[in-house]
Amino acid sequence: MKVVFAGTPEFAAVALRALHEAGFEIPLVLTQPDRPAGRGMQLQASSVKQYALAQGIEVLQPLSLRMDSKDPERAAQASAAHARLTALDYDVMVVAAYGLILPLSTLNIKPCINIHGSLLPRWRGAAPIHRAIEAGDTDTGVTIMEMEEGLDTGPMLMMERVAIGASDTTAALHDKLAALGGQMIVAALRELAQGKLKAVPQPEAGVTYAAKISKDEAAIDFSLPAAAIARKIRAFNPFPGAHAQVNGVTIKIWGAQALPARSATLAGQVLAADAQHGIVVACKEGTLRLNELQKPGGKRLPAQEFLKGFPLEGLCFD
Repeated sequence: MKVVFAGTPEFAAVALRALHEAGFEIPLVLTQPDRPAGRGMQLQASSVKQYALAQGIEVLQPLSLRMDSKDPERAAQASAAHARLTALDYDVMVVAAYGLILPLSTLNIKPCINIHGSLLPRWRGAAPIHRAIEAGDTDTGVTIMEMEEGLDTGPMLMMERVAIGASDTTAALHDKLAALGGQMIVAALRELAQGKLKAVPQPEAGVTYAAKISKDEAAIDFSLPAAAIARKIRAFNPFPGAHAQVNGVTIKIWGAQALPARSATLAGQVLAADAQHGIVVACKEGTLRLNELQKPGGKRLPAQEFLKGFPLEGLCFD
């Protein structure tokens, strides 16, 4: 079976690697254009591109796949990509976290199968891993689905569940789901080749949407319950990193634990900041123990180490 692969970040690269190592022929990879990254903001190839080039696989990086784009450059690149796909001998396109919408003109060339990091129809959209943790879900998983014009609305081919641990961050859960997605897509394509894979429509009930994560969401509001804040901190680790201000300084908070409430205090007030008790902050409901913090220009540090260079006793987070 010949597979065209479309994806961009590490989540997708894991699946591409699994397909390649399983012996599937991959004549072409689509990935997003190189983006500035790092302190020097140098152009950096996506994880998918890096793997594809290392294996000698052809790579296309169109700005868009929409040939009707009003931007002449985007339309031209989309037309060129469409022509390449139309002329290419392949059986199926596998898509994982590509980041570009596949128009009907692309979907109609050959079957398109998506690797999605949630239990559909829950958390359709761009950030299913973040939103599952933030919402307090106890489990998530990977769904292999047929693609159609709707946003993650296509029939399901395969699904497996993964428990969300009490300390799982997006980074940790991402790695679990990426590995699972790679295993599942290999199994799915093998079953597809044997005619054993059956599509099941998504249920109409339980639909939720995982909106793209915005940096504007990263500010911590201590007037919320401690449990909700702790989930948000885990959900926003590693990106964009939850943060709070104290004395005009923005502190990133990478790890926290929700604790029972203490006596009535102002939300955001630091109740303890020492080696014995750690850093404990009052919330609307309960308190929050901050376990890992980072000041501007500094490193991520355990609370005890952080306090040596940034005392918090008697202060209040905004």
